[in-house]
Amino acid sequence: MARRNAKLTVVGAGSVGTSLAYAALIRGVAREVALYDIDGPKVEAEVLDLAHGTQFTGASQISGGADPAVAAGSHLIVITAGAKQKPGQTRLDLAETNVGILRTLLPTLLEHAPEAIYCIVTNPCDVLTVAAQQISGLPTERIFSSGTVLDTSRLRRLLADRAGVSTASVHADIVGEHGDSEFALWSQARIGPVPILDWTSPEGDHFSYGELEQLTEAVRGAAYRVIEGKGATNYAIGLAGARIAQAILHDEHAVLPVSTVHRGYRGLDGVALSVPSVVTARGVEHVLDLTMSAAEERSLHASAEALLATQRTLGL
Repeated sequence: MARRNAKLTVVGAGSVGTSLAYAALIRGVAREVALYDIDGPKVEAEVLDLAHGTQFTGASQISGGADPAVAAGSHLIVITAGAKQKPGQTRLDLAETNVGILRTLLPTLLEHAPEAIYCIVTNPCDVLTVAAQQISGLPTERIFSSGTVLDTSRLRRLLADRAGVSTASVHADIVGEHGDSEFALWSQARIGPVPILDWTSPEGDHFSYGELEQLTEAVRGAAYRVIEGKGATNYAIGLAGARIAQAILHDEHAVLPVSTVHRGYRGLDGVALSVPSVVTARGVEHVLDLTMSAAEERSLHASAEALLATQRTLGL
């Protein structure tokens, strides 16, 4: 059931957190959006700036501050706080610093919002999901990350541009790590009802395996390209986070490639990575049992091994 007076708290008033809060207000995701950050003057200024525009955002309200009590009563908490990815730095390089932040942050949030669902957006989000689940002790359906929701959006835009159709007509997913070992599920990809390799334009154009691999590489490198040019990614991940929040707070039963800690899924254990999952008011209600090619199955396990190697260095 959708929550009529839902409260969303965004942790972190940096570029990602404020973009997410802004997107949530515009989309009418929650009755109240709260913003929490330890930098009091910064978060108060961001809340004031957002509040000045609430005449144009419907019924939503914005609140926040530097006191973690602002999270009290939250139905969903989205965590964006953490060290930023620098040019040339991989998401996994951030792991140790941001795990340390979670060890301090999560117990405080749980004290104020023990019944909330928690979504991690901070990178490396897959490794942090494992750490967050261990720190919090929450069931896996209530603590997960944004995973490859943004990567999937990037892929669908590229395919839509190439095919000359709307992104809503493209059905293709990036799965695995939110990072360098992610891959596209081409065996299940469609444009409308047409399998991707069977699609032909009115001019006779079609996709080749080589072109599809180039598109996957473009998705893998997209964040690095944005970071090189402007220092951070924020708008698209803000929209992706707001989309996940909407699926939860409106109880949409939406299929999204979020990242959860897997226990026995396709032989995976104790690792978080993304596969399409049903997202509801209870969190990640169901992970889909996908049909994969043998090559995709190998890619999934290779992605898991890359993440597990990082987890072992962190003692997770």
